[in-house]
Amino acid sequence: MFRFATTRLLSRSGARRFATDLEASAPRDAAFEEAWKKVVPNIDPPRTPLSFMKPRPATPSSIPSKLTVNFVLPYASELANKEVDMVIVPATTGQMGILPGHVPTIAELKPGVMSVHEGNDVKKYFVSSGFAFIHANSYADIVAVEAVPVDRIDANLVQKGLAEFTQKASSATTDLEKAEAQIGVDVHSALNAALTG
Repeated sequence: MFRFATTRLLSRSGARRFATDLEASAPRDAAFEEAWKKVVPNIDPPRTPLSFMKPRPATPSSIPSKLTVNFVLPYASELANKEVDMVIVPATTGQMGILPGHVPTIAELKPGVMSVHEGNDVKKYFVSSGFAFIHANSYADIVAVEAVPVDRIDANLVQKGLAEFTQKASSATTDLEKAEAQIGVDVHSALNAALTG
């Protein structure tokens, strides 16, 4: 409710609108493109993610029965405009369930299992990290650095990696070595939990 009132007030006052209120076909910034061409003439100017997205539908007056999910990685799109019943993501604050009508939220993801529920069908992915962007119109954009379906994880390799990183953590001498080893332990422990849970 606060977001809608704020959007109306900001739109009337001429201030910047929320990103979810912007149209995907937003005009290109000619001044930026001209400046870019002077510095880097052989490469096209970068495009924002907004330029690749279809316009979001308006926020419905009633809660839809389905949640529309986009799940992307830096190199692929796992789910595109997929209508599902629920998604559970491993947020840094704990497991977070996302249903249609969820309050707009941005959640940081930690290593763990993300599950996509569609009727009785549940697809599970292990995600390394990333963000979940939940919009007021029952859309969720989930961006992960790396992800793999849980059924494709090799338990033997996980155990081997966990042992290696645990040994590195105990023998690390610098702060950098300790941090790198701890990241490896955390990820492999989460992978192990995904396989046993």
